[in-house]
Amino acid sequence: MNSRTAVQFREIPETEIERALAHAYLVFHEVPDEDDIRKHHHDVLRRSLRLGAYEGDELVGLLAALPFELSVPGGELACPGLSFVSVAPTHRRRGVLSGLIGELYRRCAERGAPVAALWASEASIYGRFGFGPGTHGATVEIDSRRPLALRVEPDERPLRLIDPAKAPDVLGPYYARTRAARAGRIARSESWWRDAWMSEKDEDDSDMSPPRVVTLGEPVAGYAIYRTKSGDDAPGLVRLDDLEADSPQAAAALWRYLASIDLTGTVRAWGRPVDDPLLLFAGDRDQVRVTSEFPALWVRLVDVRAALEARAWAAPVDLVLDVRDETVPANAGRHRLTASPEGCAYAPTEDAADLALDVRDLASCYLGGTRPTDLVAAGVATEHTPGAAASLDAALRTALLPHTVDEF
Repeated sequence: MNSRTAVQFREIPETEIERALAHAYLVFHEVPDEDDIRKHHHDVLRRSLRLGAYEGDELVGLLAALPFELSVPGGELACPGLSFVSVAPTHRRRGVLSGLIGELYRRCAERGAPVAALWASEASIYGRFGFGPGTHGATVEIDSRRPLALRVEPDERPLRLIDPAKAPDVLGPYYARTRAARAGRIARSESWWRDAWMSEKDEDDSDMSPPRVVTLGEPVAGYAIYRTKSGDDAPGLVRLDDLEADSPQAAAALWRYLASIDLTGTVRAWGRPVDDPLLLFAGDRDQVRVTSEFPALWVRLVDVRAALEARAWAAPVDLVLDVRDETVPANAGRHRLTASPEGCAYAPTEDAADLALDVRDLASCYLGGTRPTDLVAAGVATEHTPGAAASLDAALRTALLPHTVDEF
């Protein structure tokens, strides 16, 4: 006789946040020993939609959705950011994760959020739920034991170190003004600046210094957020966490500064844009190396029509998409996409498909980071009408590749 009771899905009340954290720490094999890290986790869950999977009174699954706004080409959309996604080891392969994500999609529809996003700890899991890598990042290392060679003249306006406590006021307006230049970036609230970027202790490396913040010019024309770590028998490390600049010259000034910090020999920047101008204006690519490239923010088109109609389009396109979506059936089937810089319409049709693809692959293309022609070349999309993929390429194109470095 099977004594298992049915798993039910409901919101986790604020009074059970510590219980939810204990569940997450069990699944992720974590035992945070810093009070400020535990407090940060508690605050993230408090601000999130908390969905729990319960077997009776036992919490066996957790999904948190942070209420983000995501920049998309031509605008921004409500976009829940998934975090703390976890299933108890006793309840794997029982549909718990599928149920949690299905419940999230239902609530997205209720709340008018046509896209969702996450950072995947295990990339093999999320494709089957319709998520595709919407942005990519690169790890860049600079050998800073000698001056940084540059092909452009750095901006010579003054550099200024600011108190991290003032960063939300100083950097916040600049980031908000420049965020729309790239798709894939979340709006940073004052609490997000403080908790995610300016925490005294680094969650991943306790040997790192507190955050340092340097700005260029007045008004601000660029900034860098970084931490440092001394070396035992070698020069220390500068770890760049975020850098934004108005121009290549402003960026060059910030990179030159980072590479000239005393008692350090390496600048390591994780999660830089794949089209970072540093890679072109560096004077010596043996000194500036890309050591890895990886999928970063994974995107899910929960409502394909609403998502496509909300973004801007770079060129006219008129074709029929045949979309496969096993998780959200309303997205599946043939739809005619008619879009141009003036607007977009997306409606069901009985016409033959010009291009067939999975919703995960459409999500990868949505922000402009993946070309449909590359999907066809890889065999994961099917072009029924010659030129259809190239036409969609041109329509989806963005001036800059999508990018974010905000993890959650």
